Amino acid sequence: MKNILSKWNKLSLITRIAIGLVIGTILGLTVPKTTAIALLGDMFVGALRAVAPILVFFLVMSSLANAKGNAAKNMRTVIMLYMLTTFIGAFVAVLGSFAFPQTLKLTEAATSATPPSGIAEVLKNLLLNIVSNPVDSLVQANYIGILFWAVILGIAFKHACANTKNFLSDAADAVTQAVHWIISFAPFGILGLVFHTVSTNGLSIFTDYGKLLLLLIGCMLFTVFVTNPIIVFTMLRKNPYPLILKCIKESGIYAFFTRSSAANIPMNMALCERLGLNKDNYSVSIPLGSTINMDGAAITITVMTLATAHTMGISVDIPTAFILSVLSAIAACGASGVAGGSLLLIPLACSLFGIPNDIAMQTVAVGFIIGVVQDSVETALNSSSDVLLTATAELYQRRKAGEDIVLIPKDF
Repeated sequence: MKNILSKWNKLSLITRIAIGLVIGTILGLTVPKTTAIALLGDMFVGALRAVAPILVFFLVMSSLANAKGNAAKNMRTVIMLYMLTTFIGAFVAVLGSFAFPQTLKLTEAATSATPPSGIAEVLKNLLLNIVSNPVDSLVQANYIGILFWAVILGIAFKHACANTKNFLSDAADAVTQAVHWIISFAPFGILGLVFHTVSTNGLSIFTDYGKLLLLLIGCMLFTVFVTNPIIVFTMLRKNPYPLILKCIKESGIYAFFTRSSAANIPMNMALCERLGLNKDNYSVSIPLGSTINMDGAAITITVMTLATAHTMGISVDIPTAFILSVLSAIAACGASGVAGGSLLLIPLACSLFGIPNDIAMQTVAVGFIIGVVQDSVETALNSSSDVLLTATAELYQRRKAGEDIVLIPKDF
């Protein structure tokens, strides 16, 4: 038994996850009714979601209280990249929808949720989330609120005594260690998640909505492997693909199966640490990215909206499509303030073309049907690009300062 455990621990985490993925797939096909296996996945995601708000809160407070430098320039660059790539994702979706127009088999609305009435409501919800009660923010995993109060308290603690600052640092280190322990159980969590996916979902979504899924996934992959690399190369003047592939491997795979940017925050912070990035930077940019870096959401909103317009026989010109890209990018950044995320922002985008709300909500229902694939790929894109853009912003500042930058450390 000890030999088996020793050999297991010597394997890399990614190798162990791959083993869990294969075993989960086999079990999902052979014993689909053994639902207890899925509990492993639920427990893993639940543990990540539970620890992530505490991790963000203490890391940001500790980083600001003990910070000796100014990270303002880096954060401006990160936010600029988040906004830029979200808009580009929406525009890629417009071009893809023009090249491969889709129509939908509209169905009855599968949700009773009420979508926001306009972009003003989305922004209002976002602003109210910022100033929500800090305890409620921690309980509800409202990362905009958590970041706001962590920044306020972190700045306030800059004037505290050394012992207090040391306590904050020790608390942040302790939570980080707890995260590492949880991540070590990832192979079993992925096993349970894959089992649940394989055992509960048939192939109907691929036969009924295969072309729509291909367009959505195609736009997201184009963003990952074409537009994002262009941006990274432009800023760093180095081959971006080793870093991109590392982000997909170390972040995107987790996010694909957990389908939760919030649950993936600990994974992303651990990856930033291994990439040698500054904790003062990524402790803020990673949770911020899980809220406003929404390339995948912008793509989903745009593709689904234009598919509805094509179904209704509405002609869409280039200027209107450009406005849709801007609207989708802004709405996607506020998706965390809307229950249901990107799908419930589709009616908002549909209103640009005068599409009735009852028709738009039928499109939302289609989105829920294909969500098991769409949401997985969307989350993988969003989460992996959080790390990519955080690394790009920091390495760009180092390059400007005249340093010789290395995308991936040799001892990674």
